[in-house]
Amino acid sequence: MARADSVEAHRTEAAVDPAVTEAPPRPARGGFAERAEAGAPRSDASAIRATAIIPARGGSLGLPGKNIARVGGVPLVARAVRAALAAQRIDRVVVTTDDRDIAAAARAAGAEVIDRPVELAGGEASSESALLHALDALDPVEPAEPVALEQASPEHASLEQASPDSLTAAQHPVTVFIQATSPFIHPADLDTAIGRVASGERDVVFAAAATHVFLWRDDAGSGTAVGVNHDSARRPRRQEREPEYRETGAFYVFSTDGFRAAQHRFFGRIGIQPVEADHAIEIDDLADLERAQALAAHVDRGIAASAGRSVVLDRERPCIDVDALVTDFDGVHTDDTVMVDQLGRESVRVSRSDGHGIARLRKAGLPVLILSAEENPVVGRRAEKLGVECVQGVGEKGAVLRDWAEARSIRLDRIAYLGNDRGDLPALELVGWPVAVPDAAPEALAAARHVLTQPGGHGAVRELADLILAARESGASSAVPTPRTVRDPE
Repeated sequence: MARADSVEAHRTEAAVDPAVTEAPPRPARGGFAERAEAGAPRSDASAIRATAIIPARGGSLGLPGKNIARVGGVPLVARAVRAALAAQRIDRVVVTTDDRDIAAAARAAGAEVIDRPVELAGGEASSESALLHALDALDPVEPAEPVALEQASPEHASLEQASPDSLTAAQHPVTVFIQATSPFIHPADLDTAIGRVASGERDVVFAAAATHVFLWRDDAGSGTAVGVNHDSARRPRRQEREPEYRETGAFYVFSTDGFRAAQHRFFGRIGIQPVEADHAIEIDDLADLERAQALAAHVDRGIAASAGRSVVLDRERPCIDVDALVTDFDGVHTDDTVMVDQLGRESVRVSRSDGHGIARLRKAGLPVLILSAEENPVVGRRAEKLGVECVQGVGEKGAVLRDWAEARSIRLDRIAYLGNDRGDLPALELVGWPVAVPDAAPEALAAARHVLTQPGGHGAVRELADLILAARESGASSAVPTPRTVRDPE
């Protein structure tokens, strides 16, 4: 029987069990709209909740590692999970994947994970096949013996230990198919679409963006271009044209029974859920990713404001709950300038405020490490004065950071890294909390989950230390930690 795994405390996970027994097919049944027309009774639509399923395979050819590429400092699969968790009408979020890195990021973001079989993870496999497999895994034929969840560790409890009544897919007659390659999903759009399916208004509702563009096709047979959605002899004004809709690929909401019967995302009465143009970006190649990264701060801020809460953005006053802090030196502890006297001796200016912040971190028991690309006595002297570890002459900061964390049994998703330049990217991409100073290089800003207000050498380290200590003192953990799982170097 396929099994959905629980959230796991550690990144390392057991090998996938190759034995997967599929649940037998169920009798075909109609969707909510069909049953409503037939007069069949149904529960209050406002009480109906949904299960979100996010298929995310690891073998992307166009953009390798696409599903864990970061937008706004958060892996794409984690952004999808967080959007689903923020929706009021989604009770359960599941990621089905064949990739360990994607699985780790999904678990850390708060999703359950289903092992996607190899035969359903290739480039020729349809998303529908992965969805059907996931639904069968969530609705087992022979439920396991119930065990009270409080009797098991919350970090290691298996879904098979939980009450079948609370966990089977049959409890959620609406399924939400979400694609991680759409980074800007508004939870309110998900809720509206779920409501329309649950009420029986539609069997399927999908995300689409309104467009008034004039489409053309080059007709080789006639030797001329012809209008596809308009009469080329008539040119109406924009306000005179009814909008058409472009499918964004972000999400599809449908009745679970109807989908099982049709085995396709489109069936029965189909409805459109209009989404804003900024939310309609779909990432397929590097250019799409760079565009999304450039827009992330603006779009995320708008989503958070309209939703009345932070959904994917951690830029106001985030809860940075971590177990260690690692920083660059130049441009972080300093303002990235060097003073040279007549004898050629170099000196830098640092902030006493930063020193106080690090002292408080050390008192709280948090390890602090300085990683510097250059070898300079001033870096070692500053680290010695602060009482922290220091590694200089680092070529690839990601590899050194990974080794340091493993030697101390510190999970990468429980580390904050503060950087300012392109050389910090390998480290920023590894940790759960990539942080940048406000005057950092554009590449570092794009990789950051949080951008500080104080520049390097003027209290940036103290600002980050205060955020970390505030999280620890409040006893609250980060709403959704989102790690970048370690991948071995090529």
